[in-house]
Formats: sequence, structure tokens, C-alpha cells
Amino acid sequence: MKDDHEKTLNNTPEAPKKRAKAAPKPAHAAKPSLPGKEDLQRELENRKKQLEHTTMVMSEKLRQLLSDEIESMRKREKGRAAEILGVFAKHNFYANGFTPVEMRTTLEDLGPTYVKIGQIMSSRVDLLPESYCKELEKLRQNVKELDPEVARAVIEQETGRKIDDIFLEFRDKPLGSASIGQVHYGILKDGTQVVTKVQRPLIADMMRKDFVLLKKLARLVNIVNEGNDDEDETVDLLSVISEMEKVTEEELDFRVEAENTRFFKAHCIEDENVITCPTVIDDLTTERIFTMTFVDGYSISKKDKLVEEGYDPVAIGRVIVENYVHQVLDVGTFHADPHQGNIMVSHGKPYWIDFGMIGRISEADVNTIQSLILSLLGRDLDAMVNAVMSMGATSPKTNRNRLMEDADVMFDRYMNVTSISEIDLSRLLEEVTNLCAVHHITLPGKYTMLVRSIATIEGVIEQLCPELNLFELLSNKLMDRARKSLDIQQELVKMGKDVLEVGRKATKMPELTYDLLNNMVKGRMKMNLELTGYEELLKRGGDIVTDVVLALFACMLFFGSCILCTADIEPKTPNGMPLIAATGLLFAVGLAIYTVRKLSKKKK
Repeated sequence: MKDDHEKTLNNTPEAPKKRAKAAPKPAHAAKPSLPGKEDLQRELENRKKQLEHTTMVMSEKLRQLLSDEIESMRKREKGRAAEILGVFAKHNFYANGFTPVEMRTTLEDLGPTYVKIGQIMSSRVDLLPESYCKELEKLRQNVKELDPEVARAVIEQETGRKIDDIFLEFRDKPLGSASIGQVHYGILKDGTQVVTKVQRPLIADMMRKDFVLLKKLARLVNIVNEGNDDEDETVDLLSVISEMEKVTEEELDFRVEAENTRFFKAHCIEDENVITCPTVIDDLTTERIFTMTFVDGYSISKKDKLVEEGYDPVAIGRVIVENYVHQVLDVGTFHADPHQGNIMVSHGKPYWIDFGMIGRISEADVNTIQSLILSLLGRDLDAMVNAVMSMGATSPKTNRNRLMEDADVMFDRYMNVTSISEIDLSRLLEEVTNLCAVHHITLPGKYTMLVRSIATIEGVIEQLCPELNLFELLSNKLMDRARKSLDIQQELVKMGKDVLEVGRKATKMPELTYDLLNNMVKGRMKMNLELTGYEELLKRGGDIVTDVVLALFACMLFFGSCILCTADIEPKTPNGMPLIAATGLLFAVGLAIYTVRKLSKKKK
């Protein structure tokens, strides 16, 4: 639908020349300082979480228009499970699993709904191996256009207003049509040119029910095999289907794309006079319709047209790249599918469109990538391995020594690199991704999405202006970040002082070694050990030993005094007991009472 939309945007000869009036914005208008990446991303996610799904209640008009389709869907539901199972059986899933080709043909046989799912999956390299994504890119849409009367009825139901009360003009011929919805051009009452995406009325309910059935059947298949015995190349089909269900839920709720568009415009666009994106029309956007301003332009791929109109492709390319770098490094939220159809030009100004899929990386992720590059330039193998391992989750199969060996081989390929601008970042990240796969390090999907996004924008720039070095601009931004986080001059001074100090101490090593050995031979060497961190334990142990000694002494004194009582020793007490024996007994009893009281206090 994106491609059809783009093709039609610059083929509208009957489009009126009236333009929406907007208040002029000063160039380089000052914007408040950006909050942290995590804060921005949390804000966006919280806004999306607040979106509650609502069941579509059809108006009587819409129900009459769709009466045949509703009846057909009811009949189809009864045998849908058997139909899906039949498609799975036809492709012999139980014998060898799904190869990439079988996955594509299966989705085609399941119907247009799953063609859309396949198209979504083709760009999700974070979910599927590359071979599957490439095969799913072959899917082509052959979707019947939605009846214009139905599209109008959906808009009226969602807004609660008549079409004539909303639009000066509403074109029944869609700009593009897809499995989930289609896009119509219109002009609002105030003259604003817009496009409205309308969701097919029955598609959401149908897809949700099909996902329930698919997950049940996927438990039978469980593992999808790519066609070989390497367990690293297998895909858990149930996990993929569950993840795709989440992605499709977002596709079915047009408010998600609207939130992405608002966020992008607010935080990723620094100067709308240089580069921008469509504006969401809030009162005409719901879960099932999405309205935004119309971009009266053409795809960035039309380089000849740019030159013909007197625009500099290099200048436009530089603007696009600088904004993309800003998205990745400053905001941490970037366009995850920046192909030529999603970058348009209107009157020499680039426009980003279609924010159905955006990527996110944190400040820590950017720092990891920066450390990876700097370790490569500094020939610091250990630092590079640490950066690679911190990117994902290691497994018991991960062997650091073998990883270092392979990383050392990668170092050799960059041995002649002396500047960060000489590094092809997309190639480097792809090599690191492969390195992680070989050594059983599971990377989060955000990294694979970033790799694909960088590779895509690189391809766009190569076609538009091959003389522009994408990675030189990216490297300049990375070096600016490095300078802010590290004062290189001070660090060099500190390193120099450390080297001098080490050198000074090193000159005394022979003398110190001689003195040490000489003292050892002459027996003058003593070793002092100091135990720290156990003071409380040692104190308690000492108290216990003291109490035990007192108790034993009291017992010994008592028994000794009893023995002395039988002896004939002067002087004696009035009752004839030796005085020393009586004194010993009294002292023993007193000591025993003291010890018992002391122990009783400690228990309390």
C-alpha cells in the first residue's frame, strides 16, 4: 500500500491547488532540551498502553452494505480450523518443517489476511532468519478494493459525522489498497489536504480469531526448520506467531501509528523548515481510521525529477542523513523502514512517512556501539569482546576464548583503518551480529532492526548521492559524543603521568627484589596478616570463650573446695570446715551466679 500511495501522490492532476494555511515558523526555532532516551521511550510506550481496544459495533447502514460478507464469514468460521489444518498438511509441515519457500506459499494459501502478515514479517529481521525475510519479500498483494460506500460508512461511524460535514472533497478511488485497509485522498472544510486510512470492517475480528487457531495448530508444528540440521537455524513457530500477533494488533489499531507520528514530529524533527513529516488530524483519527496531512510530492528515488526542478540531491541527502543520525544517537527512536517509498520530497523538502514500524535503542546501547568502534580503532581486543558480550545474552555454549580468536580475525580486516570515518558501520554491525550468532549470544531485536535500518538508508543515499559519505557524518556525531563524555587531553595527561610513575617504580624493582631475598635468607623477614571485616564475629567469639572459661573455673573451684572440706586444715570455721574450703565454695557460687546472669543478658 505504501508503494501505491507514493505512486499516486505525484499523479494527481485533478488535485486542487488550494493549500492549507499555516502560521509561519521561524528558521531554527529554539526547542527545549531533550529529556533522556529512556524517558522519551517510556512516555511513548505509556501512551500506547493507555489505548484500549474496543469492539466495533456496526451501524445499520454498514451492516446492510456488508450483509453478504458477514454471512460468508459466519459460514467460513465453522470450517476455518479444518481449512487452516488442510493448508498446513498440504505443505507437509510434519515431515521436514517449514522451509522459507513453504512459509511463503502457506501464507499465500491461507488468504490475503496472511499475505499482510507475511509482508510485516519480511521486515522483522529481529524475529526471523534472513533467509525467511528475503523469501517473504516476494509476497505480492492482490487485494480487492474496498467498496467506496463502505469506506464512507466506516468514516461516518467512527466520527459520528456525515462525510459532507467533514470534507469539501472526498475521492472514492483509493490511493492504495491493502489487506488491512486502504487510503483515500480528501480536502477538509478548512482547505487542508489530507489522506485517510480506512480499516476493512471485518478484518480485525477475522485476524484475531485466526491467530487463536494458528497458535493451537502451531503447538503441533512447534519448531520450524530452515531445511538443515543446524539447531541454530531453527525457529520456534509458536513464539513467532505470538510475537506477530502483538505486531498485528498494533497494525490493527491505527492510533498506534498516530502516536508514533506525533512522537516523531515532536522529538525527531529539529527544524520543520528543513525536513519534516505529516501532521496527525486528531479529531479524524480513531482505532479504525487514521487521518494525516497529504504530502504533495514524490519519492526520493526520482533523482532526475529533483535535478530537473533545480534541487541539489547532495544537499537533500545530507539533510536526510543528519536527521537520521539525530534519530538514532540523540533521540534513540528511529524510522525502522527508511526505504525510498517512505522518504518523499515536496518542494525540495524531504518528508518521512509511514511510522508503522519504529526502532528504539537506549543510551547504553549507543555507548556499547561507540565502545565497539573505539576498541576496534584502539586495537583493544579485550574491550571489543566485552562490548560484543554486553550487547546480548550469553549461553552456556559461549566460549570467551574462542570468541576472542574470531574477534582477532575480524581485527585483521580492519588493521589498515586509522579513522572512524573509514568504518562501514552497517557492515561492522552485521559482522558483529554474525559473530554473536556463531558464539551463541542472543541479540535483542533492536540491534538487528538497527542494522537493517542503517543498511536501508545507506542504499537510499547511495542511489541519491553516492558522493555523500553516510558514515563520515555518523562518525562525526559519535566523536562529538565521545568528546562530551571524555576529555581526551586530560586523559592523555593522566596516562602520561601513570606511565612516568610506573617507570620510576620499575627502576627500583631490582633493589627491592635484592633486599627481599636478603632478608628472607637471614631470617629477618616477618609476615603480618590483618584480618578485616570480621571484627564483630571475633568479638562475639572472644566473649563466648571468656564465658566458657569462667564457667569451667567456677566448676573446678567448686569441686576443689568440696574436696578440701574433708581435709584437716587450719584455720577452720565455727562448724569445723576449713576456712580455705568455705572461701572457695563462696567464690565458686558467686562466679557461677555472675556467669549465668551474663549469659542471660546476652540472650535477651
